[in-house]
Amino acid sequence: MKPIQIKQSKAALNRSAELRTKPEVLAKLWESAQIIHLSSQRFLVNSAGSLRYLKADEIEALDSKFQPGLKIFLGKLEEQSFFAYCTDIKSDLAESFEKGEDPEYLTLRELDGKLNEIELSIAVHAQALSNWHHSHPRCSRCGDTTTPANGGTTRICDGKGEEHFPRTDPAIIVLLRDQSDRIILGRQRVWPINRFSCFAGFVEAGESFEEAVEREVLEEAGVGTTEIKYLGSQPWPFPASLMISFEAVTNTPELVKPDGEEIEEIRVLSRKEFEEQVASGKLLLPPTISVARKMIDAWRKA
Repeated sequence: MKPIQIKQSKAALNRSAELRTKPEVLAKLWESAQIIHLSSQRFLVNSAGSLRYLKADEIEALDSKFQPGLKIFLGKLEEQSFFAYCTDIKSDLAESFEKGEDPEYLTLRELDGKLNEIELSIAVHAQALSNWHHSHPRCSRCGDTTTPANGGTTRICDGKGEEHFPRTDPAIIVLLRDQSDRIILGRQRVWPINRFSCFAGFVEAGESFEEAVEREVLEEAGVGTTEIKYLGSQPWPFPASLMISFEAVTNTPELVKPDGEEIEEIRVLSRKEFEEQVASGKLLLPPTISVARKMIDAWRKA
């Protein structure tokens, strides 16, 4: 049984952290920056369905539909600076906008397969920070309000000056196989019919990644694991996860059983069965932007 390998994406931008504490430098960079617009987790796109970049003088034109926004410095690619402008939609337009009725704005999931590696890195970075700013308007220690700082990468408590950093929640995801190299996939009840993926879950306090793999597979599929091997990682801003991917083997595939709560169905598939079900539509795969899809595709090619 061959080990699988997944291609690791490299950060596209130099995040240039040394510039974050220099507001006068950031203000100058803003004037010549490539700026993406993000509102309610929706990105402004061009006619090809890819990210549309704005110039600083185009931002004011957004005021008719959106509240004043937050400028977030994302970094530089060679000499070109990139920012995200994150806003809230005006209340009278919010319902239709959040339903996706504005064709110029798409979610990251809707952009699946339309972004190159650089654009995907930029979009993930922007959404992760935007999500965090929206959910952390107050200091977790004293309850006072907080203000964005350092180019939008931190928040400062307005009362005691406490500095707060973006939260990232580690979660493991595991491609499970048996000793015959059959893949074992599960389906959550909230997913579309026939959508299956790898087993995953958040790392608990005081738990190692490997322990989390063992626990999640036992909880969701009812079997133990061996040969746990690290594959790679992927930021997943839905809303603030870092997916740490592994492969693992179970020696008792005949005992797999869904927990009936989160996982309602499990399939154990040979390569032939897998491809037949994908071709017939009886098996829907995760989106191409997800590390789960990268893991499954790597198994198909191994």
